[in-house]
Amino acid sequence: MGGSVNRTIKIGIFAVAVCGAAAGIYALLANSKKGEGGPKAVEVKLGSITDKAQAVGDIEPKQRFSVKSKIPGIVKNCFVEVGDQVKTGDPLFEIGPDPTPSERTGVDRATDRAQASYNRSKAKYERYKGLQTSGIISKQDYEDTKEEYELAKVALAEAQENRDIALKGRIETGSAKVESIIRAPADGTVLTRAVNPGDPIVPLTSFQPGTELAAVADMRELLFRGTVDEIDVGRLAMGLPARIKVGAIASGEVTGKLTRIAPQSRVKDGATVFDVEITLDPGQKAALRAGYSCNAAIIIQEKKGVLLIPERVVSYEKAKEKASVEVPGPDADGPPRKVNITVGISDGLDVEILSGLKAGDKVLEKVAKESKG
Repeated sequence: MGGSVNRTIKIGIFAVAVCGAAAGIYALLANSKKGEGGPKAVEVKLGSITDKAQAVGDIEPKQRFSVKSKIPGIVKNCFVEVGDQVKTGDPLFEIGPDPTPSERTGVDRATDRAQASYNRSKAKYERYKGLQTSGIISKQDYEDTKEEYELAKVALAEAQENRDIALKGRIETGSAKVESIIRAPADGTVLTRAVNPGDPIVPLTSFQPGTELAAVADMRELLFRGTVDEIDVGRLAMGLPARIKVGAIASGEVTGKLTRIAPQSRVKDGATVFDVEITLDPGQKAALRAGYSCNAAIIIQEKKGVLLIPERVVSYEKAKEKASVEVPGPDADGPPRKVNITVGISDGLDVEILSGLKAGDKVLEKVAKESKG
């Protein structure tokens, strides 16, 4: 019986020890959980901050020339490829005339009619010239006949030129020169070539834009063309510096200055935007190509060596007229206290502190409120 009592006492002591250990572990976990759930602190630090507006666009040449033909026909020869460097006047294409049978017949008949009218007017003029010298006809009749002859001569020249254009593809007179060789309008690089030998083309006239044969651009002068959201455009000013990140270039930035802000907005993908242009600074090391997509940060304001804290820890009142943060209380277990601050510029992540805090101060993170129910 004594053994039974001792055994009961031992079991009781063991149970008390287990309960004590369990209580200690629970208390430790509870305290740990409580510490994890408490607000975290961030430190006020010195750093740099930039207020900027984002623009999305492409790298494009400042001057781009469209090459077109002034005569109809087919492409007979192509003298350039995409990427070739050309000088002003270099041959690009040769256009061969390709008149239809009705067009060929039409210009021949028009030339024959003009020739017959010219012969008739010339004979009449020569006859009236002699009669006027003899005094048989009046000076007015002679002048009318002379004018008729001159007009017939002009009409014949025009008909012959039209026939040469239609059949030969070129003409050359004292005042005008039209040839079948299409030449470069300016120095540059061939960006695109839209035709090949054998392709038909439509000429450039007052009534139609004509077929684009190629595009030539001076790649020494590039700029950024893009759009800025209407929210940011009111803060922009001409001459602001910009840093451009080109997606196709892994490292390095391209710099420039804002040189144009469109006065009229437009709608793009459902958003109201304004077109902007950024002229690139000379001497860029990056190898740029026309059509590169990129993002530009237009620098509105930039400060270095200022006090910064994450903007998420700041509480605003009255449409951001007043700002405050919470800092740890004087007692470790005491409630935090509220400190009013004055903020400066923001980059969306951090905000500048003008007054109310100093470097090294601790600021508490905001604690999310639990929803009831």
